[in-house]
Amino acid sequence: MSDPICPLCERPIPADARQSLHHLIPKLKGGKNGPTVLLHQICHSEIHASLSEAELARSYHTIAALRLHPRLEKFIRWIAKRPPEFHSKTPGPRRKR
Repeated sequence: MSDPICPLCERPIPADARQSLHHLIPKLKGGKNGPTVLLHQICHSEIHASLSEAELARSYHTIAALRLHPRLEKFIRWIAKRPPEFHSKTPGPRRKR
């Protein structure tokens, strides 16, 4: 069986890679039982470092919208050059909810 593909960076997610589920609509904004996607942990961390819960709920609740965000576009270009199991600390403070 092949590894799942991260919908944000489009790299495989190996079983030994850090990974997590992302609620497309934040749980605090009504998305508790809504759709989720499996992402690399580094991709998930970058989403939450880039966008507030309100921004995610209002404008960035699809993978297509997330991929068009300027900071995430730059991150995707950068992470595409890294191996699928790559992880590092996301720089900067986490955005406020």
